[in-house]
Amino acid sequence: MESPVQKVEAENDQLLVDRARLGDRHAFDLLVLKYQSRLLAVTTRLVSNRSDALDVLQDTFVKAFRSLDTFRGESAFYTWLYRIAVNTAKNHLASKLKEPKGVSTDEDVATDQSVLHDLGAPDEEAVAEELQHVILHAIEQLPQDLKHALTLRELEGMSYDEIAGEMNCPIGTVRSRIFRAREQVVQEISQKFPGTFL
Repeated sequence: MESPVQKVEAENDQLLVDRARLGDRHAFDLLVLKYQSRLLAVTTRLVSNRSDALDVLQDTFVKAFRSLDTFRGESAFYTWLYRIAVNTAKNHLASKLKEPKGVSTDEDVATDQSVLHDLGAPDEEAVAEELQHVILHAIEQLPQDLKHALTLRELEGMSYDEIAGEMNCPIGTVRSRIFRAREQVVQEISQKFPGTFL
């Protein structure tokens, strides 16, 4: 049985998904911001190399963005993202096992280049690092109450109930603070990255 908080979360996610489907890239940016920390923890557990885990995380969001039309809302959006992340990590590990040790053939190089082309520009990693910088800077600029709420949720992974206890305020206030914090962070992202970073 869904709790009232889970129901609100599901409705908020569905609203953002619907907006993203209509071409609102910032709506998808909000979903990325909301779930990237939790999913990075998942990909890091599955793929021990931190750099590879970040690649898997990025691939997960790229695949999710391209497959938004297949999300039916039958499960939580995070559950849907989690499945994509797990499958992406499995595919990544399988491709690593198949990689030849030693000299690459022309075919391997061609395949690598087509994968790179598919995922975006060669400087994508630099862009991702810059984005992380922008996000952290935006969080630092938040008013203390918003910053504290967002940090507890996104970085510490605490539930709304736990945050309400920690901050000694009603759960509705917690939801409002986190929503406002995310909006301010996304505004900063949109100024530095017009359009989208995907």
